[in-house]
Amino acid sequence: MASDTDSLAFDVFSRQCPSRSTLEHVTGRWGGLTLGALYEESLRFNELRRRVDGVSEKMLSQTLHALERDGLVLREAQPVNPPRVDYELTPLGREVTEKLLGLIHLVEGRMGDVLSARARYDEARGGR
Repeated sequence: MASDTDSLAFDVFSRQCPSRSTLEHVTGRWGGLTLGALYEESLRFNELRRRVDGVSEKMLSQTLHALERDGLVLREAQPVNPPRVDYELTPLGREVTEKLLGLIHLVEGRMGDVLSARARYDEARGGR
């Protein structure tokens, strides 16, 4: 059954459009890395924190809440003692992450060019 929002036109360039906040969640520093880390397998919070090097516990928690709210990540609490919570991508999250990984791989593959460009830029401006 289609929802009322299925027929709406969304425009990320409009400040009122809800797609803008989702784009920010996906492309922000921690959102993109979190989605990428979850692409291969579901992870527990601390496993995810170790995988996304440099993220604080608070930022990872906020990021996961935002991605869960957007329907990209599923939080699954296991009824065991001690408590266990796993995070995994939803089908929508998988689709978004596949596109994001294309960008990540492109950037990683072209870092030699980026570093050369930075060096030329810095040299032209008196060496930063």
